[in-house]
Amino acid sequence: MSEPNHIVLKPDAPLSPEQIESVARQGAHIELSNQARDTITACRTRLESVLDDGLPHYGINTGFGSLSRKQIQPDELEQLQLNLIRSHAAGVGDPLPEDVVRAMMLVLAASLSRGYSGVRPMVVEQIITLLNAGITPLVPESGSVGASGDLAPLSHTVLAMIGEGEVFYQGHRRSAAEVLREQGIQPITLVAKEGLALINGTHLMTARFALIAQDLHRVTNAALISNAMSIDAARASHGYLDPRVYQVRNQPGAARVAKTLKTLLSGSSIVESHAADDPRVQDPYSFRCSPLVLGAALDSFQSCFDRLHNELGAVTDNPLIFDTGSDVPDIVSAGCFHGMPVALPLDTLAIGISHLAGIAERRVYHMLSVFDPQSELTAFMSPKPGVMSGFMIVQYAAAAMCNELIGLATPASVANLSTCANMEDYNSFGPRSAAKAARGVQLARSIIATELLCAAEGVEAHRPHRSGEPVEQAIKLIREVVPPLSEDRSPSPDIAAIEKLIEKDAFGPLLS
Repeated sequence: MSEPNHIVLKPDAPLSPEQIESVARQGAHIELSNQARDTITACRTRLESVLDDGLPHYGINTGFGSLSRKQIQPDELEQLQLNLIRSHAAGVGDPLPEDVVRAMMLVLAASLSRGYSGVRPMVVEQIITLLNAGITPLVPESGSVGASGDLAPLSHTVLAMIGEGEVFYQGHRRSAAEVLREQGIQPITLVAKEGLALINGTHLMTARFALIAQDLHRVTNAALISNAMSIDAARASHGYLDPRVYQVRNQPGAARVAKTLKTLLSGSSIVESHAADDPRVQDPYSFRCSPLVLGAALDSFQSCFDRLHNELGAVTDNPLIFDTGSDVPDIVSAGCFHGMPVALPLDTLAIGISHLAGIAERRVYHMLSVFDPQSELTAFMSPKPGVMSGFMIVQYAAAAMCNELIGLATPASVANLSTCANMEDYNSFGPRSAAKAARGVQLARSIIATELLCAAEGVEAHRPHRSGEPVEQAIKLIREVVPPLSEDRSPSPDIAAIEKLIEKDAFGPLLS
């Protein structure tokens, strides 16, 4: 069993999002197990048994893609692999974040460690060496269509392994050759099949998916707290949290959210303060229907995360090398590199994220607009309406972010463009799906932070009454970084401070 700060790669053990984050963001140490080393070696031996058989084997002694019918002579196989990496390192744009690249390298190493790709152990060890040394290849963001593997991003990664291209090291962008020389790391020379094995997989989109899953889990925790906090800030009803409603609705996510909100608000004196003579019969949908909306989003997220778990135990190379029990292996060309099993869940995540954030923005609007006088709040939470604008413009900012989320919810995977002279005629565009989902999580975090800012102010406006104890603990956490609103100030630093709390999952323990 791998410890959080020490990851051991084994051929039959899938990675977890937690392990990927620990390597990508906390610098956890990685080690290749003896079992994985033996498995990789055995597969390489099977591959080498066919190198002299005179037959064409895709990517081993042939060209690539639409050039696959051209057989390569034995004395050109090393040059073939080197040329593959150099020519395919065609990414453009700003560099990917270092944590994304580190996560991608780990997912790549784990896939190769399962022993179907035909590389030598030293290739996997080189990836691990760079990760443990804190050397991160510079990888431009754009360039992968997510079908023949994440070719361009992975090629830029492999450039660093062979001593070419650029890397980030100790906060500086530098020549890979220079950094490897300083650290005493020998660049590797790729031999038959290895270049293709290194770039022919879904490792960028899968790695980014894992980090998104971790970040989204924390945003979801905060969203449940902010929802509960807004209910009492607006002096809304708790009646629609009745578990009987969700028993007959027969949707597990909705029942789970309603139960959580009811627990968070248990013991509230705010709800008791307007139990009598409240003329309102029903609350707006953003309150009353939030268990249904959030429950649907959470159920959708879980389905997507199940597909991530599958991919984190996968081999996504082509061709694959199988042991037949005889002297001759089966070398099977298929389409394991295709990213649609990852792209579709990522596109789906973006839709759920838009609802998670969108319904929170509507509650912010409700609280600040005070069209409901029974909320007993001041307009925009202003200490002196008219003279002070309070939180008026935080809702504008949230609305702007929701507008961007609407665009991000448009799937990347549904629009096809062919590549490689029409040999690769149906692509997934999964890396774009991942980039959209990652941006969606960022925006959702900001919108939920905005709701927490406003709802905390709203609950405190009803003192001496108190909300449920977990909600009060959340307000206490917020007040450690954001003071109450006594006069107009820029709300931007306040929202940013609450975002940092969300990033640290400060609100998560309140749900247990």
